[in-house]
Amino acid sequence: MTPIRLLQPNDAAFPALAALMEEMQAHYRVACPPRAEIIAGLEAMPPGAEILVAEEHGSVLGFAAFSAIYPGPGLKPGIFLKELYVSGLQRGRGLGRALMQKLASLAKKRGLTRIDWTAEAENTRLLSFYEELGGARKPDKIFFRLDGEALARLSD
Repeated sequence: MTPIRLLQPNDAAFPALAALMEEMQAHYRVACPPRAEIIAGLEAMPPGAEILVAEEHGSVLGFAAFSAIYPGPGLKPGIFLKELYVSGLQRGRGLGRALMQKLASLAKKRGLTRIDWTAEAENTRLLSFYEELGGARKPDKIFFRLDGEALARLSD
């Protein structure tokens, strides 16, 4: 079984995680900052941001990036899963499931009542994966994002 652990401040895995994040950006066909900038971002993660890593022989094979959220049902805290990614060469080994199981265990241990996340509506394989885990689609919710010029305009 591949070890899964929480990333720590100034973790030796930062360069390997940065390399996997570069792969993820290429997979999603989006721009990627230079590796040094990715590592600087990992070093400066804001309070509440955490990352689980699946690691073997100094390589990060997958990760789950998440943050605490409040409030949730019953005014209890929860987790928002921002990214779950497993290297293309490592898919099919159960690493995604193992990362989600570790995240669920962590939530339970911390007394958190739920994990929320988003998924691309067109990615049927991913949707099936999340449903197999027991995740329930919430069609009554719509995901919004405020960024770029809209963020700048609102902040003025």
